[in-house]
Amino acid sequence: MGAVVVIALLVGGAFVLLRGDDQGGGGPGASPSASPTTSYFTGERGENGPVIGVKIDNVRAARPQTGLDSADIVYVEPVEGGLTRLLAIFSGTPPETVGPVRSARESDLELLRQFGRPALAYSGASSAVLPLIREAPVVDLSPANAGAAYRRTGDRSAPHNLLADYGALQARAGDADPPRDIGFRFGPPPQGGDTAERSRTVGYPAASVEFSWSSSAKGWQVAFDGDPVTTTGARRPAPATVVVQRVEVRRSRLSDKLGNASPYVDTVGSGEAVVLRDGRAYEARWSRPSADSGTEFTQPNGARLPFATGKVWIAFTDRPL
Repeated sequence: MGAVVVIALLVGGAFVLLRGDDQGGGGPGASPSASPTTSYFTGERGENGPVIGVKIDNVRAARPQTGLDSADIVYVEPVEGGLTRLLAIFSGTPPETVGPVRSARESDLELLRQFGRPALAYSGASSAVLPLIREAPVVDLSPANAGAAYRRTGDRSAPHNLLADYGALQARAGDADPPRDIGFRFGPPPQGGDTAERSRTVGYPAASVEFSWSSSAKGWQVAFDGDPVTTTGARRPAPATVVVQRVEVRRSRLSDKLGNASPYVDTVGSGEAVVLRDGRAYEARWSRPSADSGTEFTQPNGARLPFATGKVWIAFTDRPL
């Protein structure tokens, strides 16, 4: 067994635990990098509930979204038509309402495996994907199983108007797993290897997401397709850490409800990444050996690259960084 070193640091008035070893991180059997009241997902202290992933719409007709600023982690995923969709991960401070909720994809199940057995809230899926969801280690919180949690609003047209009551989702989450180590580490910024960065745009064939550093917000304010992102509460999400992760995006063997081939975002493997924190950009490598493993982010010298304490957004892209 590899040697383990645990260092306690006083960051922003709260103790953050960093764990270093020669075994890799994340997945079953991994030693915790945080105390029971320190989030594995954000490094912040607080209560942690069951892990619930929510598929959220991200076309113009779906904006502003609801509850997005409360997510611990937000994944930006390419989908059909060159557009993007969001997979928001919640476990800490819950929103009252979240949405608009949209359909799941095959590659969501691979991405969620690193969380153990989380709950998944989604509006539906193609006939080919539904059996995979039933077999996957997730608590199914679709309207078919948690119908009382969902409602449609009258201010937008379907399918961009399906909202979920988060408390009702939690009540139906049952034996969904609590947060676990998924490979993230939090702490002070690395010394060297960084460049000043005020903004970074990630482009997709028919969409874009831009992250702009805000000293006042102490985070990266988000814009979709050039429009600043706000929630229905008029708050702007400003994650402390943004990861632009280069992955393979291939044609899925399955299609969506309309028969369009879905992109499959392959999050198992290794590759390049850029980590944005504190107004600076760090070159990184990512590694996830298996679907059950967490994802490690390392510096060019092989040392773990700590994130800034706070919420994390990860944008998947197959384009050069």
